[in-house]
Amino acid sequence: MKLRDMVLTSLFMAIGLVLHQITPPLVAGMKPNFLLAMLFVALFINPAPKNALLAGMVGGIFAALTTSFPGGQVPNIADQIITAQVVALLIRHGRGVSPRIFVPLISLAGTSLSGTVFLLVAMMVTGTLPAAFPVLFTTVVLPTAAINAVVTGILYGLVMATGKVARKV
Repeated sequence: MKLRDMVLTSLFMAIGLVLHQITPPLVAGMKPNFLLAMLFVALFINPAPKNALLAGMVGGIFAALTTSFPGGQVPNIADQIITAQVVALLIRHGRGVSPRIFVPLISLAGTSLSGTVFLLVAMMVTGTLPAAFPVLFTTVVLPTAAINAVVTGILYGLVMATGKVARKV
């Protein structure tokens, strides 16, 4: 992997961390997970397995450092690494599909996967969840996935437009 790719991925993850920290809750305490959104943008730009591993590890560490979920450090690291690998695989196999449809769809699926893995690992690590799995999935994971789908689509469009401008200069 080229140093340029590693720096770009790390930059996206750092931006995601800052946005994640400063974003207030939007609906019923839920907010877009900008770490995941920027992870997905980094993977859309470079879906190589090594980049997915790097982005997943960095995202997992950042999420673990900022989690408010009791015992959420290990689940955050696990879910980010797994999600990054699965999403990168989906992106590599979905090339050629319109980004207007593909980016939000992959973000929706990726965020749903991330939330599912997080809840399952949290249940294994802590032995319990604050509420039943189906309740947390339908009230937190699915709405967050919907918000993330929109946010990732917007961020990806901005990054691609910025890249086009930068190449012209």
